[in-house]
Amino acid sequence: MKFIEIPNSGELADEIIVDDFLREVVEATVNHYQRIGFAPPWVSYVGLEDGLPAGVCGFKSQPVSGRVEIAYGTMPGHEGKGIATALASELVRIAREEDESLTVFAQTLPEQNASTSILKKLAFTFAGVVDHPEDRTVWEWELR
Repeated sequence: MKFIEIPNSGELADEIIVDDFLREVVEATVNHYQRIGFAPPWVSYVGLEDGLPAGVCGFKSQPVSGRVEIAYGTMPGHEGKGIATALASELVRIAREEDESLTVFAQTLPEQNASTSILKKLAFTFAGVVDHPEDRTVWEWELR
């Protein structure tokens, strides 16, 4: 899988085929950058599989107090192919390359689902229930 950074301009490389779904994701990402800042490598990426956008992943912000949160998701039609696992794994790799001591964490819906399976596969452990201001109750997972 090839990873392409989503720049703060929102203008993706010419090699990426942009559909309406990806356009919306990029727009939301640029809006997110405006709130939190643009600080590579703590940004978002498009994952290309066979030259086509297959998923999007990113860091929710720069590390804070030795912790950095990741998020990832597949493009419609690419579910169940290991894409999300590859996306999450790449974010862990980036975080570890920058600072081995960081705790990488993710939040999921409070139920067993594809995301929880991915995190378990990548050796994340369940850290507890969190009351998130926007997402309500979520499960938090950590990789130390």
